[in-house]
Amino acid sequence: QVQLEESGGGLVQAGGSLRLSCAASGRTFSGYRMGWFCQAPGKEREFVAEISWSGASIYYADSVKGRFTISRDNAKNTVYLQMNSLKPEDTAVYYCAGGTLVKYEDWGQGTQVTVAS
Repeated sequence: QVQLEESGGGLVQAGGSLRLSCAASGRTFSGYRMGWFCQAPGKEREFVAEISWSGASIYYADSVKGRFTISRDNAKNTVYLQMNSLKPEDTAVYYCAGGTLVKYEDWGQGTQVTVAS
């Protein structure tokens, strides 16, 4: 069974930075797509960014383009989300996800990010 464990969330002032990490274990990760989603109170979970196994394909939500950077280290089975120029509206629980090209099958428990104005 795949386990995804996020870390790196916390409280930061607007304009600050955080780096989230997600360590994966429990399966062969060749071809494993990984991504980040977020869910703010009272809102649906929404897509933030994703990265293919090779790192050649990367996609971002429009709201984070130019501010967030997703990367992965396959030797460590870990994906990262560098978040810069944070805004109060980025406040949410951030979830790591992994799966095939067709579907995200695995989810982490989430890590809280709070951006104070």
